[in-house]
Amino acid sequence: MIRVAIVEDIQSTSDKLLTVIRDEAGLHCAGVYSTAEEALRHIPSLKPDVVLVDLKLPGMSGAELIRQLSLLAPRPALLALTIYSDIDLIFGAIRAGADGCLLKRTPSAEIMEAIREVHAGGSPMTPQIARMVLAALRAPAEPSSEPLTAREKEVLGLIERGMRYREIATALGVNYDTVRTHVQNSYRKLHVHSRFEAAQKLKPHLPPSSSSPPRSRGGP
Repeated sequence: MIRVAIVEDIQSTSDKLLTVIRDEAGLHCAGVYSTAEEALRHIPSLKPDVVLVDLKLPGMSGAELIRQLSLLAPRPALLALTIYSDIDLIFGAIRAGADGCLLKRTPSAEIMEAIREVHAGGSPMTPQIARMVLAALRAPAEPSSEPLTAREKEVLGLIERGMRYREIATALGVNYDTVRTHVQNSYRKLHVHSRFEAAQKLKPHLPPSSSSPPRSRGGP
């Protein structure tokens, strides 16, 4: 059973998340909080497996809450939720320790899948957020930046197209854990080296893609 805590100040949103978690086999809602301050009073002793964090909270920000929760032991998996396509907001959450980031308009079934994904060690992103990540990667790199590999960029591109980890693994002829590792490595590099302000000035664009996924091929 995956124990999930929700930190969301809009009641209609938290009620919706609570309902779908209660209806989902294998998930249990361990607590619902409307502010970061309230969450910090309860979550350390509650010890949930996953925490869903709204990035726009009253008082303490969602990113700061994520930073503080990332210091807990045991550390919960931290999944940021936002309605904003603000690159600074999203990367701020990632730098603070978020393990994944979803837009709130993501369908409920995909949010539930993302909860399982992040609990298993993955870093789920919605396609729109993956697009912004790719735009950031196209910003001029700092001399000391650790570049992403071609395969890491390819995996992010497939996520942007809406493919899930298992679909990407099948398309590329690699295993599920390899895909997850590529995404985690991408996040690690972005935490330290991305030039977020340059990404804001970039008009997001992607290379032309076919309607069908790439043919399977081996190699990580």
